[in-house]
Amino acid sequence: MLLCVYIILLAADLGSDAVVSGSVEKTAAPESCSQMKLKPAGQCRNEDECPYQITIPPLTIQLPKQFQLLKKAMMDLQSMKETVRQLKSACLSCSLQRDSSETQHRGDGGTTTPRNENSSDAFQEMQAKITKMSTSLKNAHTRIKDLQGQVEQLSHLKTKNVKEMMGQKADNNSEIFPKFNSSCLTECPAENAPIHIIAPRDCSDYSVMKKMKNGVYKVTPDYKNGTFEVLCEMESNGGGWTVIQHRIDGSVNFNRTWAEYKNGFGDLRGDFWLGNDRIHLLTRTKDMVLRIELQDLYGVQEYAKYDEFYVANEFLKYRLSISKYLGTAGDALHINKDYNHDQMFFTTWDRDNDLYSSGNCGAYYGSGWWFNACMSANLNGKYYHKRYTGKRNGIFWSTWPNTPKDQFLTNNRHPFKTVKMMIRPKNYAP
Repeated sequence: MLLCVYIILLAADLGSDAVVSGSVEKTAAPESCSQMKLKPAGQCRNEDECPYQITIPPLTIQLPKQFQLLKKAMMDLQSMKETVRQLKSACLSCSLQRDSSETQHRGDGGTTTPRNENSSDAFQEMQAKITKMSTSLKNAHTRIKDLQGQVEQLSHLKTKNVKEMMGQKADNNSEIFPKFNSSCLTECPAENAPIHIIAPRDCSDYSVMKKMKNGVYKVTPDYKNGTFEVLCEMESNGGGWTVIQHRIDGSVNFNRTWAEYKNGFGDLRGDFWLGNDRIHLLTRTKDMVLRIELQDLYGVQEYAKYDEFYVANEFLKYRLSISKYLGTAGDALHINKDYNHDQMFFTTWDRDNDLYSSGNCGAYYGSGWWFNACMSANLNGKYYHKRYTGKRNGIFWSTWPNTPKDQFLTNNRHPFKTVKMMIRPKNYAP
């Protein structure tokens, strides 16, 4: 039935030659289609919009006005089918060609295709080029070695000639520069280079600043702990000394409390103790040297110098570190095990930190000092203006070379007129 409809529609598209009196003329349609009739259902205003009516007994079908559009859609469908058929044929052809090519490559004993022959020739040509380049590289490497040898020979010869020439120049200039070989091994420092010191940390900084007079100066060893005044010895033994203790006339009592020794007491222009806290600050910032100068009542002067001197903080009880003696007064701070003041804690009459188990050395001898059990030196003892007897509680230095021989027979004690303890940086250069 659908075939009959298609034949009738095709006939309707043929124009007036195929449609007569509203019926279909004789065509090659099957006999079953002879009873079908196609006729216009009204007047045609436009060729593409004629309404048609198909009669298929006992049915009558009214076709839409866009009959021509239906025809075009059927033709487009037919064209798409043809395109699909052509694509299938093309794909089949490609597949057959690929299978044929693979068969030729896998065949044993087969003939070599022209393409393989071309590839073989190209490979052989490339191999020949690589061989040629390898040979060239070997030759270049050999040439480079030869050139390196020549360069080394020339360099050695040139160096030898330069050394000989420099030797001749040095000989010729030996009269002009007689001290050529004794000059600085490294870059020589500039002479008289300006030195900028914002806040002197001790008296040595004032010496560097060309302050060469004895007197009281302000120092700041540690910015966090402020500035304080000190007595500076600038005129003897190279200058730059910061005085931490001074005894000259006995006007100040040295039998003081722990707090007084901590903060310092006395007059910087007379007898004084600078203060353990300040001594700690001064010895903490730099490696310090201690110089002790003593003079007895008979005018004899001696000194003791220690290249290492440090006083710890209050938490460590102002422990003394002192060593490396040099001088003429004798090393009274290191006599023996029981009278060694190195690494001893500070003791006062109200704070017992010594090693004497039967009492307080500070209370017994009436001063603050780094007592052991108890002492072989005590520079903070009582000031005597003449020889005294009894308890050795005065200024004492056991190794004093001018001690009278009758001291041990008569129990007379040897007093000192002046004592000065002063420190300076170890690397100080006057």
